Amino acid sequence: MKLARAVQDLAPSGIRRFFDVVSRMDDVISLGVGEPDFGTAWRVREAAIYGLERGRTSYTGNAGLLELRQAIAAALGRRYGLEYDPEEQVLVTVGVSEALDLALRALLDPGDEVIVPEPCYVAYPPCVTLAGGVPVPLPTRAEQGFVPTPEEVERLITPRTRAILLNYPNNPTGGAPTREQLLALAEVARRRDLVVISDEIYDRLSYDRPHVSVPTLPGMAERTLLLNGFSKTYGMTGWRVGYAAGPADLVAAMTKIHQYTALCAGRSAQEAAIEALRVPDRDVEAMVDDYDARRRLIVAGLNRIGLPCHLPAGAFYAFPSVAATGLSAQEFAERLLHEGRVAVVPGDAFGAGGAGHVRCAYATGLDQIEEALGRMERFVVGLPTMEGARIGTTVAS
Repeated sequence: MKLARAVQDLAPSGIRRFFDVVSRMDDVISLGVGEPDFGTAWRVREAAIYGLERGRTSYTGNAGLLELRQAIAAALGRRYGLEYDPEEQVLVTVGVSEALDLALRALLDPGDEVIVPEPCYVAYPPCVTLAGGVPVPLPTRAEQGFVPTPEEVERLITPRTRAILLNYPNNPTGGAPTREQLLALAEVARRRDLVVISDEIYDRLSYDRPHVSVPTLPGMAERTLLLNGFSKTYGMTGWRVGYAAGPADLVAAMTKIHQYTALCAGRSAQEAAIEALRVPDRDVEAMVDDYDARRRLIVAGLNRIGLPCHLPAGAFYAFPSVAATGLSAQEFAERLLHEGRVAVVPGDAFGAGGAGHVRCAYATGLDQIEEALGRMERFVVGLPTMEGARIGTTVAS
């Protein structure tokens, strides 16, 4: 059967391949899955059960339950001072991934370009391609916190550039720009008339400084589409509830596509999401404190065993360099899996900017992280290229 060229040319996900291998192995500690080990709170599950028991299993409006959209708008107002009309500027989607897909299809004509800083979440370049656009990679570096400079963005802008796709805190690096860095990037977007798609799914998982939401910056609300959801903050990965908030005309265009494809997010999941937004901030803060302890443990351990790693500012990923081992990221990940029984994801799965690194998710318990570090250390010191290498190399945060 003849398939679409764009699909034939699409590379399989580098993350999924490792998950498939791990699922067939025993005694493997996985640092590969970007999934919180904090389960969905009982009160949130109960809200879904309550609705099911009362037969609330019908479709909702295409844009999602109005009560949920109102709660989303209110939450963004409380956290960031943002003002969105829940009826015209908020769309509930089947996870953030659908929101991204809808945004790109609503914005791009064939051949339009989207600047994508790398390393980035694996879905970004394929989603641009499937929407008929051209992803333009912008490699970033550890020494700059994996944040692009405005000069680097400027060099990639052409008459076909339509948007820039940002994700901070970042998956897979944990990098997050300062307010000053974001202001500089925003100035380029305003001056060059670019749309900013800002995936802020890890906004609540910020450690050393408050998260800066892109649409709060001067002149950015009218040109920024904010993407977020419930997976990471509320342990709701399998519920598949995300949302987009932004200019009314863009949200209307996305809703037009959504009504012909997904129709609406599942009603039970939406009712659970309403309750999730009522979870006290102290519960979220306790979770972030727990992740912070894991962050410091894993980064210190990676540096100690000779895998230089910056201190991530957000999310729950460490992104150490494996260059000193003499192995490529792919070779390192495969050998560590089979010889050390620890699963990590090679950094080049996240684009060219990830070459020479691996992603280690610390969304697992401290005891598991400690055991994984011990296994990694035994693996690393046994490599011929590491003989005589100085253990204890560190990277400044």
